[in-house]
Amino acid sequence: MSIALKQVFNKDKTFRPKRKFEPGTQRFELHKRAQASLNSGVDLKAAVQLPSGEDQNDWVAVHVVDFFNRINLIYGTICEFCTEQTCPVMSGGPKYEYRWQDDLKYKKPTALPAPQYMNLLMDWIEVQINNEDIFPTCVGVPFPKNFLQICKKILCRLFRVFVHVYIHHFDRVIVMGAEAHVNTCYKHFYYFVTEMNLIDRKELEPLSVSSPVGIQIVDPIAARPEL
Repeated sequence: MSIALKQVFNKDKTFRPKRKFEPGTQRFELHKRAQASLNSGVDLKAAVQLPSGEDQNDWVAVHVVDFFNRINLIYGTICEFCTEQTCPVMSGGPKYEYRWQDDLKYKKPTALPAPQYMNLLMDWIEVQINNEDIFPTCVGVPFPKNFLQICKKILCRLFRVFVHVYIHHFDRVIVMGAEAHVNTCYKHFYYFVTEMNLIDRKELEPLSVSSPVGIQIVDPIAARPEL
């Protein structure tokens, strides 16, 4: 990463504190392996493939936490421009509106300003990944049976952050000279979720056709408004 990008994507800009893996654990080793593959310049499609002999849930857990950290970093760089005045609705252009539901305070899909949606989303994800019953860190403790379903929901909602940033705030990303880095992060995310079949392709449609930033890496599919 260039010096300019290091200055843009610094720890002070992270929207939420980074979640780290404990050294010496299997997940820490998987994280190091994944990062080494990315840093070596290997093709992203190859980098996301499950390593031979490794557990799928561990591989998914490592990437969910990593994407949470990366997307936090990206949103943190533009969050001062994402306000209730500039973004009164959490959306991805005129066709896609994302409504919040958490079965606690918001029991039904509720339209919210983008920054409020983002805060609720990141709080919700933090609760999931810090829950030892869902993301166990101790060796020998099994993942819950619905682990992949939970991860699918997390990744689907994280994808909406990409949509909002690309559609509504990419001008700021360009001003900061960070578009190449953001595009690489998105492509890495896209190749992983499609390789592991973790997001329905219909959910990916907002960035599949007529993308304003030249990252059309998804096959065109029928549009579907999203809640």
